[in-house]
Amino acid sequence: MSLTKRVGLAVGILAFLFPLFVDIPNLEEPGERMMAIFLLAIVFWITEPIPLVATAVLVIFLEVLMVSTGAIVEAGGSVEALPAADFFAALANPVIILFLGGFMIAEGAEKYRLDRNIASVLLKPFAGSIRMTVLGLMIITALLSMFMSNTATTATMFAVILPILANVDGTKAKAGLGLAIPLSANVGGIGTPVGTPPNAIAVGALAERGYQVTFVDWMIMAIPLMLVILFASWLLLCVLFLPKEGKMEVDLGKNWDKSRNAKLFYTVTAITILLWMTEPLHGVSSNIVGFFPVVAMLCLKVMEGSDIKKLDWPVLWLVSGGIALGTGVGATGLDIWLVDSVPWDSFSITMLLFVFAFISLGIANVISHSAAANLLVPLAVSLAVSLDNANVVVLAVVVALACSLGMSLPISTPPNAIAYSTGVVSVKNMAIAGVIVGIVGTLLLVFAMPPLWELMGLV
Repeated sequence: MSLTKRVGLAVGILAFLFPLFVDIPNLEEPGERMMAIFLLAIVFWITEPIPLVATAVLVIFLEVLMVSTGAIVEAGGSVEALPAADFFAALANPVIILFLGGFMIAEGAEKYRLDRNIASVLLKPFAGSIRMTVLGLMIITALLSMFMSNTATTATMFAVILPILANVDGTKAKAGLGLAIPLSANVGGIGTPVGTPPNAIAVGALAERGYQVTFVDWMIMAIPLMLVILFASWLLLCVLFLPKEGKMEVDLGKNWDKSRNAKLFYTVTAITILLWMTEPLHGVSSNIVGFFPVVAMLCLKVMEGSDIKKLDWPVLWLVSGGIALGTGVGATGLDIWLVDSVPWDSFSITMLLFVFAFISLGIANVISHSAAANLLVPLAVSLAVSLDNANVVVLAVVVALACSLGMSLPISTPPNAIAYSTGVVSVKNMAIAGVIVGIVGTLLLVFAMPPLWELMGLV
């Protein structure tokens, strides 16, 4: 174990014990216990003395032992404890089912080569100059990231471009091409609730408070920002890295799988996405729709048990931990105490959004986006519910999207790590592009998007 992790383990334990042995003014015992769990989660998710997913399930376990009706030692105070089942329910929260459906489609797309074939078709109009080809690669990567995990999309696209990187002249051009994939994967993920875990965490936290954000609502809110940031990122790469002259040919070689199972997979995927996109028309929740591909693909034997094992279960459990953390913060009175501890009422709405957005951006650059969202989204939702002038949905969505814009270091997000591992992208170049895109994107998110959402009648 590294020194950082050993220090994190010690600090986390001390942070956990502090509220249990030191009386916190104006906070009842259930809130103090929940603060102990919350502080432990913060330290462990930042320093990672144990895996992120281990911290997530530890949070659920500690909540059951310490603040539920089944607590080992009953907490005093006027706060009514929730049943242990309410905390365990985070592992099967409807948002988890939605994400499970997205993972099933992503795994099937890789199995039946749907991702590479779609990329081959969509890239044709962009063939020619290096700048136009990079724009095409970025659009395709962002599109795939809306429905597949950012990590899987990045791995797929690098498998496509690695053979041609050797034929690209100049280290700057290679760096620009290498940066285009993680930038567009991270930005594309904000487009749908299943695109990246912070989105699911926000949808789940809002649902816990009675605010329903449909699949289509999220897309309408996020895609305009996604498109602007994506195009701005391409312009930035053109200015900093990509030459005006120069050709680049990418031949993916279409090879459509025409087997029975592949055709069934294409059909189930198309039906699922169509149902997600038309939720306002038929009224079936996107969470319920998300379970359809899981059931259909297993019943039709399109996917098997071995495919289920390949799904990214740790991410699902990590999201569950964040949902459970939000449940505990709200159920123990810790949210009210946090609100009363800072004069948030003196903050304007814009200042509140600005503070939370840039805290989210900063933290998401040094810890995983999922961990950052797990910490900040429940806090933001609890705060917004307690304030008269704050819009709960706006604050939650802003925090989630800001977390996805933290991408200036190799450790910030798996797509960045994959890009760095190729050897064509330096930390310096990644930091320059990531900081500029992150700051500009967050400023747009804070100052431009809320008025647009209000004008569109979404909030």
